[in-house]
Amino acid sequence: MPTILPLDSAGLDEAARLIRAGGLVAFPTETVYGLGADATNDTAVARIFEAKQRPNFNPLIVHTASTSEVWKYAADSRRAHALADAFWPGALTMVLPRRSNTKLSLLVSAGLPSVAIRVPAHGGARDLLRLSGRPIAAPSANRSGRISPTTAEHVAESLGDAVDLILDGGPCRIGVESTIIDVTGEHVVQLRPGGVPLEALEEAVGQSIEAADHAFSEEPGGDTPAPISPGLLSSHYAPRASVRLNAEKAQAGEVYLGFGPEEAGGDVNLSPTGDLREAAANLFAMLHRLDATGADAIAVAPIPETGLGRAINDRLRRAAAPRD
Repeated sequence: MPTILPLDSAGLDEAARLIRAGGLVAFPTETVYGLGADATNDTAVARIFEAKQRPNFNPLIVHTASTSEVWKYAADSRRAHALADAFWPGALTMVLPRRSNTKLSLLVSAGLPSVAIRVPAHGGARDLLRLSGRPIAAPSANRSGRISPTTAEHVAESLGDAVDLILDGGPCRIGVESTIIDVTGEHVVQLRPGGVPLEALEEAVGQSIEAADHAFSEEPGGDTPAPISPGLLSSHYAPRASVRLNAEKAQAGEVYLGFGPEEAGGDVNLSPTGDLREAAANLFAMLHRLDATGADAIAVAPIPETGLGRAINDRLRRAAAPRD
């Protein structure tokens, strides 16, 4: 089993030392636990792909300690600054043009001329970034395509000794990944719903934001373009059990993930009061719990397609997508 240390001064010092030495450190953010490595170190970044068994054409999110540091690696613009002022630190990732003279590893961008980047709101994550003195590439700390981790225990179960250290900061507050938007073109495009609702983004930019209407297969090449940001593979966030969506009740051999007061009889309930924020925070932990029962299938109650419900349904649709 990997080393797990509390998120205190001693744990942060050791984690920062490992990052500077090219190690892999799992750490909490406000969204999910990230699997972090020095984003300027090619070998360290390659270890992320190895540990996650991740397709190397899928880019990684780079985290920085402050907004001012972002512009060392990504080209700024009036629109990007407005979004940064509104949502950073926070659960928003922007895909921005990558600066040509940046020290970032090309692997974090999967060879593309853009970079996905954010400033986390979690104080412990920012402490690690400051102490390490490095931008940190950090996808979710789980095997690629599996359920994202919201506790240190989830990381240990999924990655085991593939990670050098896990910082235990308790459960993640938001519980779903960051919203990803593409700010490289003429129009802002939402690539992945997440911790910042679409409505809040549209209010900040003063215009409607289109959502990407494409999905990406696990295989590179062919007619499907490579993703320009993380979290865009069509089969993703998947438990071992199959997933059936918009289910009114469980069928034989299924366990049931409920939502709302009318689903109080489910095996577990994302939010008995129908609170989407509570549901988002519980989503991955409850999928882990149901998957651990050994059931062949998980039936999921309908979730409203509004606010954080969009992010929840996005994760559930990917969990339910056909797999090879």
